[in-house]
Amino acid sequence: MPVAGLVPSAGAEEPADLLIRNARCHTGDPARPEARGVAIRGGSIVALGDDRELAPLAGPSTTVVDALGRRVVPGLNDSHLHVIRGGLNYVLELRWDGVRSLRQALAMLREQAGRTPKGQWIRVVGGWTAEQFAERRMPTVAELNAAAPDTPVFVLHLYQSALLNRAAVRAAGFTRETPDPPGGQIVRGRDGTPNGVLLAAPSALVLYSTLAKAPTLDPAEQRSSTRHFLRELNRFGLTSAVDAAGGFQNFPDNYRTVTDLARDGELTLRIAYHLFPQTAGQELADLTRWIETVRPEDGDGWLRLNGAGENLTWAAADFENFTEPRPELAAGYEGEFEKAVRLLMENGWGFRLHATYDETIRRDLAVFERLAADGLFPAGNRWLFDHAETVSDASLERIAALGGGISVQNRMSFQGRAFIDRYGAAAATRTPPVRRMLDQGITVGAGTDATRVSSYNPWVALHWLVTGRTVGGLALYPPGNLLSRERALELYTRGGARLTGEDGVKGILREGYYGDLAVLSDDYFTVPDEDIPHIESVLTVVGGRVVHATAEYEGLDEPREPVTPAWSPVAHFGGYQSGPRSGTRGSVPGASGARQAAMMAEAVAESARHHEWRVARGLDPEPRPGGFDPCFGS
Repeated sequence: MPVAGLVPSAGAEEPADLLIRNARCHTGDPARPEARGVAIRGGSIVALGDDRELAPLAGPSTTVVDALGRRVVPGLNDSHLHVIRGGLNYVLELRWDGVRSLRQALAMLREQAGRTPKGQWIRVVGGWTAEQFAERRMPTVAELNAAAPDTPVFVLHLYQSALLNRAAVRAAGFTRETPDPPGGQIVRGRDGTPNGVLLAAPSALVLYSTLAKAPTLDPAEQRSSTRHFLRELNRFGLTSAVDAAGGFQNFPDNYRTVTDLARDGELTLRIAYHLFPQTAGQELADLTRWIETVRPEDGDGWLRLNGAGENLTWAAADFENFTEPRPELAAGYEGEFEKAVRLLMENGWGFRLHATYDETIRRDLAVFERLAADGLFPAGNRWLFDHAETVSDASLERIAALGGGISVQNRMSFQGRAFIDRYGAAAATRTPPVRRMLDQGITVGAGTDATRVSSYNPWVALHWLVTGRTVGGLALYPPGNLLSRERALELYTRGGARLTGEDGVKGILREGYYGDLAVLSDDYFTVPDEDIPHIESVLTVVGGRVVHATAEYEGLDEPREPVTPAWSPVAHFGGYQSGPRSGTRGSVPGASGARQAAMMAEAVAESARHHEWRVARGLDPEPRPGGFDPCFGS
């Protein structure tokens, strides 16, 4: 069909499958930074240019999309996302990601309790922090009991703690006789009865093992849940992710869903995955078995193995609970750790390694430097540290010399206040030192570490990289540790592709590269800083397939199946909760004016309630000071 003068030609030679025109394309390609449109055929980009240059590629079967002057960027790539585990449970979770007030969060909980069937739990699992709420506090166990007196409720807060209502304490089997697990605490009342608070002290194992007691989905439901989660990620312009594996994610059992979806051509997100030994004491046996079975880069452009990690041996892992002191790792863990690293490097396997603190990184680097004497570092195998919040300049020099990379995540968006409370504001100014990493020439990719801590919304992470602020608005970094918007976006596109060795096929918009892109709701390069987290994609394309479409493009994407089970929180609330903003278009895709007004009413009501709380404690004057309106004042 004709679109603003671009007329398909019946004689077009090798017409494109999809043509995006009238766009402001940020290609990420230094050789051609900008373009007005892009043409995709057979899953790959075949041309960039303006209408005159692309018109010959428009045939009768070409889908032509007018971007209406919107910003187009390469598809985003989260370099550390627990996408496989998150997908298996997504439809069971009540997401507080983006919720602005505790009042609203508890209202969602109360409503969900009314539809959750007997025997099922309500789970709030990551993606939020008390700092994002107007009240600046967590819910209490009493509030959970009032909202859901009979339905088990489990609320995970970062790596720090979990809250359980009375029904969940019973369902989890906690009694006076239940011992505290290693590295964790079951908080109790005076009579020894568990009161519903679990603390990571410092290990989060008590939190995750309790969550694992909740009912799970059957295989067909897990498949549907994963499809919905991938489409939710597509909503924000994500076209790729590197799965960092994790605890309670067994291979091959928990990978079967994404493997089946890939086999059937139903993935809407490209996934490079890692393998993580699950049982302490048998890590070397697991790694040996995997090396004999599969190899890195096995797979295709949709699903491929990227290596081992983010743990290689359990004893080498530190914890990232900043409310607790830095854990002291056991003396002598290096012996088994060195065997694991040697096994991988000698067999051509790369790896990623969880390390929060410089103290851990220094010990690991000493192992790598011993192996370098045997020619194993640098030897062409991709390896990287994950997190590296407190890595020192000296360690960065050693990482660069050994050919390593780093994947950074915006965990400080959610834990910045806790870090400052323990280590001070001065230490937080370079936690992590992203600019220093780049200055050292280290390959750096950006991600979220979602879904159990940070939100999976990549624009929240980009906001953190650009502004250095937490989700609560706390400024962490000086200008010297901030990135330009262009550089931050590069970490979220080309950086992730470099970490998986795919920077020759994705991460930028260039002829011959994958046809992966996002048409944005607002221009990332010009919106106010505070509006970056509210950006979404109105059209997401992966391999030339339209996998997400809204606003003017609604209906162009592939049909979605209904969310099941019918009582799922996602079926009623969706995933990330978009809120009002000051952006240029003035509305959030998919959020009606009525819904925004309701959210504002919740915020206003909570403001009044919070004022009453402060008055009762003598922290605010009473009555509340009146405002001054120049239209009616004298």
